[in-house]
Amino acid sequence: MKNMTTANFHDYGERTIRMIVRRRAIRGDSGQAFVELALVLPIFVLLLLGAGEFGRLAYMAIEVSNAARAGVAYGAQNHVTASDTTGMQLAATNDGSNVATLSASASHFCSCSGGGSSTCLPTDCIGTGNRILEFVQVNTTAAVDPLIHVPGLPTTYTLTGQAIMRVEQ
Repeated sequence: MKNMTTANFHDYGERTIRMIVRRRAIRGDSGQAFVELALVLPIFVLLLLGAGEFGRLAYMAIEVSNAARAGVAYGAQNHVTASDTTGMQLAATNDGSNVATLSASASHFCSCSGGGSSTCLPTDCIGTGNRILEFVQVNTTAAVDPLIHVPGLPTTYTLTGQAIMRVEQ
């Protein structure tokens, strides 16, 4: 075996380090992060858009339900407003003005406090010892088109709201 001097050992170590650096540069993974980003970015964008669309539909559903509540709140004020179905519908559509296709229908009905049916006439519940309970109901409906059309999912969602409230006596 040959005797190595300090200078020879230094040369040998330098050459080895250069070879290791060259090998790492050739087999380097510097572009790997970009490839991974290119593969994963479309999935993340799709998830983000899906979450936004779901939030938009949830917001519209809340608007449709709140519009029904606004309509019955108007109708439940007294006996006069309970009979004003046009006013209840107007109150509902005004409250849901953020929903473009909102439609509302209102109704008025009565029952006896003991559970019997009534036609809202004062004589309906007299013989039973019960009193007449007056109610108003508003149903709202809206057709909402999603901003993103996904194959396999509906192109239009129908959202409904319903509220029933007893009229103040």
